[in-house]
Amino acid sequence: MTTKGRLYLVPNTLDFGVDGAEVGLQQVLPQRVIEIAARLSHWAAENAKTTRAFLKRVDALQPLAQPLQNVQIAELPRPPKGRGNADATQDAAWRALLAPALAGQDLGLISEAGLPAIADPGALLVAAAHEAGIEVLPLSGPSSLLMALAASGLNGQSFAFVGYLPVDAVARTARIRELEALSGRQQQTQLMIETPYRNGALLQALLATLKPTTRLSISCGLSLAQGWTRSMTVAQWRSASTTLPDKVPAVFALLG
Repeated sequence: MTTKGRLYLVPNTLDFGVDGAEVGLQQVLPQRVIEIAARLSHWAAENAKTTRAFLKRVDALQPLAQPLQNVQIAELPRPPKGRGNADATQDAAWRALLAPALAGQDLGLISEAGLPAIADPGALLVAAAHEAGIEVLPLSGPSSLLMALAASGLNGQSFAFVGYLPVDAVARTARIRELEALSGRQQQTQLMIETPYRNGALLQALLATLKPTTRLSISCGLSLAQGWTRSMTVAQWRSASTTLPDKVPAVFALLG
């Protein structure tokens, strides 16, 4: 009987897509993560190209167990466009990614940035691994959401990640008001993100909608050399005239 391999959740750096901001792996990833990444020959990833770029950075510190061209990288399934048997097809596609682990090989899951399966589609692969009886081992690394929360000074005892807000102005305003009311009632920090080129638009929407006394924290480029976190009341943000970068990821957090 073949012993099943393990599914390693391998953290990535937070500098993906930020021009000229690449940081050394050893500055953000523990040595054990680098060593495990170097020995894995099977991967599941959002993007094979960026995973190869990550492994090249690993190889510069810890030689890969085999040539990069021999490392197998399978991309995660894309969301279905149609209906019908879409769910069954998707389930089969996720299970197929686990073939190396079912055959006894360890498998790595990696996100484009940060921790796999946190605000990341890889959570579906983790669920499939549990269903298949495959051991799941998370590795330590940066998470922009938790780093932003820790640096915000907002309530870290109760919080929720709400993802992206609607792009439509009316729907976005309604959602901001809903989140502010929920936060105020439960004293729960609400975390959200936006595509970097829309950072400024989201900030302006938040400042135009939130109450002056609501606390708003913004973390930009966490773990990068130019990274920062600022937490103020909405009234203070309005008087600060802050301009956010349009090519650097940011995490927004509010507490009513």
